Amino acid sequence: MAKAIPSRSENYSEWYNELIKRADLAENSAVRGCMVIKPYGFSIWEKMQRALDDMFKETGHSNAYFPLFIPKSFLSKEASHVEGFAKECAVVTHYRLKNAEDGSGVIVDPEAKLEEELIVRPTSETVIWSSYKNWIQSYRDLPLLINQWANVVRWEMRTRIFLRTSEFLWQEGHTAHSTAKEAMEETTQMLNVYATFAEEWMAMPVIRGTKTANERFAGADDTLCIEAMMQDGKALQAGTSHFLGQNFAKAFDVKFLTKDNQQDYVWGTSWGVSTRLMGALIMAHSDDDGLVLPPKLAPIQVVIIPIFRNDEQLAQLSEKINPLIKELKKVGISVKYDTSDANKPGWKFAEYELRGVPVRLAMGMRDFENNTVEIARRDLKTKETISADGLVAHIQNLLEEIQVNIYNKAAQFRQEHTFRVDTYEAFKEQIEKGGFLMAHWDGTSETEEAIKEETKATIRCIPLDAELEEGTCIYSGKPSKQRVVFARAY
Repeated sequence: MAKAIPSRSENYSEWYNELIKRADLAENSAVRGCMVIKPYGFSIWEKMQRALDDMFKETGHSNAYFPLFIPKSFLSKEASHVEGFAKECAVVTHYRLKNAEDGSGVIVDPEAKLEEELIVRPTSETVIWSSYKNWIQSYRDLPLLINQWANVVRWEMRTRIFLRTSEFLWQEGHTAHSTAKEAMEETTQMLNVYATFAEEWMAMPVIRGTKTANERFAGADDTLCIEAMMQDGKALQAGTSHFLGQNFAKAFDVKFLTKDNQQDYVWGTSWGVSTRLMGALIMAHSDDDGLVLPPKLAPIQVVIIPIFRNDEQLAQLSEKINPLIKELKKVGISVKYDTSDANKPGWKFAEYELRGVPVRLAMGMRDFENNTVEIARRDLKTKETISADGLVAHIQNLLEEIQVNIYNKAAQFRQEHTFRVDTYEAFKEQIEKGGFLMAHWDGTSETEEAIKEETKATIRCIPLDAELEEGTCIYSGKPSKQRVVFARAY
């Protein structure tokens, strides 16, 4: 079954689309540009949510929920913000339908026009800051650390499941602080939370960096990001954290009484990750046989397939397997015991390989008699027969080993596809082959735009840990103090 997926080298885009479909993760919906996330795909997203939500709460944040609809006047209050999102906004103009008099169906009732049009939230800064005005009066109300899990709508003309859809799921954190220093510390802290999640849960190495002014979030003073490399050498922005300065506080008149009894505007941040992470997970690790899931995010970590000819044999095997399942669940390992006889074992092996289940156990009557089990790992596609004694500890260690191996493989791939380039000719040649290009840039928007126009490559970030290095810009020849990361991106 999995063999029918196009190979990555043959057609990477088709491989991605087909893999999502065959692994039963998601599908296009009847609503143009929107997706249906199917149960198996949603269970991966739920594991992501759970891990991130725990991390947010450990850093002092609380969840809340704000309206889906934003009055149009709210967006007008922050000029650069509205400019950044204006072309992507869905607008509600009426509040009622009625049957057409000619019987042709339902029409919008022209009498039911809204006094003020409502925007379906593309992001929630404006509606949240309008609430913060009522919540914050004094320094004692700060910091205010709020997160929201929600859906957002950004009208897209060219869509792709998980990577770019008109509606997607995400979380958005919105915090308010009494000083710029505190707000900047929060911005950095949440970037580090995202990086830790990407590396330790998704097994996906990321570069932490600052966005250029051209790539910065609309309405922010500064944007920090994590950038990951996919297997086709393209970059994917996996999370952003924004230092908003006092921009939204001024737009919505959110002031507080300082310890010195002075009125001042609060300082803000916002930060978010979305179901794009699902696309990143697929493209960072999977292969031509299907998904490769890091154990920490796999809905099923271990699948057990009994090989039997009749009910009597299945009953014997189950006597041995059921206590094992109990022990595995006791240590927090998710297990599926597939006793169905609708498909042969070979079909099941291919199916669970396609779905990215990290560990597969198979037991037949010979294994039963010899007290052995066949154990296969998805990441290396290896299998061995081992004793059934001490199996739980073995599987625990194996899952940890697989998690580390998947990360190391992705890190090695990134290292092998990261290049230092010193001339524009070398840059143009290498960008066609993909990868991250570390190159000098003169710091101007003009040069950045020219390179983007000519090569479709953007500055993904200015790495936070990069060493200062005197050089000359590959495009203009002007002086440069450090290299930045260029790549084509999703």
